[in-house]
Parts: sequence; C-alpha cells; structure tokens
Amino acid sequence: MFSTKMFEILHIQGGQCGNQIGAKFWEVVCAEHEIDSTGRYQGNNELQLERVNVCYNEASCRRFVPRAVLMDLEPGTMDSVSSRPYGQIFRPDNFVFGQSSAENNWANGHYAEEAELIDSILDVVRKEAESCDCLQDAKRVLHVFLPYDQKR
Repeated sequence: MFSTKMFEILHIQGGQCGNQIGAKFWEVVCAEHEIDSTGRYQGNNELQLERVNVCYNEASCRRFVPRAVLMDLEPGTMDSVSSRPYGQIFRPDNFVFGQSSAENNWANGHYAEEAELIDSILDVVRKEAESCDCLQDAKRVLHVFLPYDQKR
C-alpha cells in the first residue's frame, strides 16, 4: 500500500561556496515550480501546486518560502544571498551567521567560530525538521576546505 503523504526535503547550505550554489539552486527550483521572486505561485497547473510542498513551506497569502537553512561564519555571505534576485524569498530566521570569518584558517573556523554557532544552527534545523509532516531527507550543500597537506 502506498502512502498519499507528500515527502518533504530540508535544504541546508553553508559557507560561501555552499550558499552561492544554494542560492542558484533555489532560483532554478523557483523557475521549475513557477514561483516568482516574492514567493508567489504564477502557474496554473494544479498538480504542480499540489507538489510544491516538497521543497517549500506555505506562508500567509499563498506565499511559498524555501525549506532551507543558510549558515556561514560571517554576515557578508548572507548579505550576498539576500541581494540576489530571489534573495528575499528565504525566511530571515533561517539565516544563521557569526560576526567574524575563519579567514581561510580551517582550525580557527572549526574549533573557534563554528563551535559558537553550532547550537543556533541545530536549533534552526530542528525547528524546520519538526515542522515537517513526512521529512524524507536533508540535502546539504557545504563548502569543504582541506589544508594543503591533507589534499593527497
């Protein structure tokens, strides 16, 4: 027997590269679902509208908001995402960022800056996951940096 419940996906993007790729991903997904830069559905296909909840949460006035968590160690990346054509479609509470950069120092980012943000990130991810009826997966787009001596 098959379930009629629609699966939901939570998209998690982090770091400068992950957020740039993620922002472009959401522009493409919005175009495929005929959702404009304000989050409003512009199509006329009922089946398409029925399945939009796989990737989006429905807000007031039939506005659709990506089910996404965006994170970085510095606010500049979030400002860059917000200034893109579809940047205002994201829920502002789902932007998690620090006030300083790792400055291309992996250890600094991993042990110092990231440690301060991890609880905030987990809270936002938990809140998004708990709001789902049938969470299928959490897609992650992250920038991974390896120090020079570990690239072999």
